[in-house]
Amino acid sequence: MKLLDHLEEWLIATLIGAATLLIFVAVIHRYAAGTPIPVVQDWFLKIDLSWAQELCIFMFVWMAKFGAAYGVRTGIHVGVDVLINQLPPKWRRGYILVGLLFGALFTAIIASFGAVFTWDMAHTDQTSPDLEIPKWIVYLCIPLGSGLMCFRFLQVAWAFWKTGELPKHDVGHVEGVDMSASPALHPTEGTSGVRP
Repeated sequence: MKLLDHLEEWLIATLIGAATLLIFVAVIHRYAAGTPIPVVQDWFLKIDLSWAQELCIFMFVWMAKFGAAYGVRTGIHVGVDVLINQLPPKWRRGYILVGLLFGALFTAIIASFGAVFTWDMAHTDQTSPDLEIPKWIVYLCIPLGSGLMCFRFLQVAWAFWKTGELPKHDVGHVEGVDMSASPALHPTEGTSGVRP
């Protein structure tokens, strides 16, 4: 599981980092190509970045599909659980399990339909307009991302069945930083040393 977790995180971070860098370069290129300096302008106009927008869209779509699976695993998806939290523990547990299993079922259906769609697309000559890569490569994120999300729903449901705990995202947590280790990391402490 650790390998899959790290692969998922690495893929998301790489895609968002590469897309951000590509957008930055494309914007700099666009403005630099408009400079009235003859040599600089001519050099920048020779560089063709017309494909950058399309590639960024593809990278963000892939990142969103795998990011959704990451969200299920870490508990960062938005959920309206006000009424469910008011239920008795036995009923609450049942509703949460049913919700997780319905999430798994829904994403399994999307992954199945996405796989059929991608398979059919692979048997055509359709390519993307700017990059001219086969369209099935672009749409492959649907079965892969939805399949991983289905697996994450089942993983969370199994852990909840065994422990009664759901993944909880702590917005204040920074990986690798132990907030209790250093008083310098507690700017809200008063002179009495008691945290508000």
